[in-house]
Amino acid sequence: MSCREGLMSPQIETKVSVGFKLVLKITPQPGVPPEEAMVTVAVEFSTGTWTTMWIDGLTSLDRYKGRCYHFEPVPGEKDQYICYVSYPLDLFEEGSVSNMFTSIVGNVFGFKALHAICLEDLRIPTAYIITFQGPPHGIQVERDRLNKYGRPLLGCTIKPKLGLSTKNYGRAVYECLCGRLDFTKDDKNVNPQPFMCWRDHFLFSKALRMSGGDRIHAATVISKLEGERNINLGFVDLLRDDFIEKDRSCDDSVLQFGGRTLGHHWGNTPGAVAN
Repeated sequence: MSCREGLMSPQIETKVSVGFKLVLKITPQPGVPPEEAMVTVAVEFSTGTWTTMWIDGLTSLDRYKGRCYHFEPVPGEKDQYICYVSYPLDLFEEGSVSNMFTSIVGNVFGFKALHAICLEDLRIPTAYIITFQGPPHGIQVERDRLNKYGRPLLGCTIKPKLGLSTKNYGRAVYECLCGRLDFTKDDKNVNPQPFMCWRDHFLFSKALRMSGGDRIHAATVISKLEGERNINLGFVDLLRDDFIEKDRSCDDSVLQFGGRTLGHHWGNTPGAVAN
């Protein structure tokens, strides 16, 4: 076991083993002792500020402050140090990636005491990981929906990721699924842009989802980190609809996009079945 692996393992002293642990490579400014630079980093991530106030006495700073519990020089590099820092679990909001990285990186990269700083490694405690809900189901449910077993699922992201109209994007998805791919997905940059109306894209994805086909298209639904949560959840709930009301008029029922039938349970060829 290397020195770094040993220092990052759960077998260290209690105060540094129950929370987040970071490995940072830092270069202090000329004239700044490495110990001072490392302590500044550890405190800034937690309870530190640029001055001392009477409000400090209203809480237990010793309980919530970060700790630099070890440092070592980088072999072969001048004035560079590996710094090991621990932060209490109580400093982090449950189930929030944005809060986690705000607390970890924050504004420490602009410190005047530091010439350079790099986050080398991060250990997230299990107690924090389990606060994330994760996906609603696993790979087995996806295999059941696709009726594909005994082989890897094959899919792709539509390219070019930007610039396609809704109609041409749908055509690309259709051709990929006709080519026997199991699923297609949006790129992370696909949003409501002038060349692609999100509503049309959404209706296409929902039609494919509700048609009972054996293919999947995963659309991107994103919003701001703050606000609009109810709107996001509304779109997600709409995509979860799993049926289409039957038309009792005995007309043929066809789901079409770009002039072709999508997701038919008899195959992805043009056709129709009566209700």
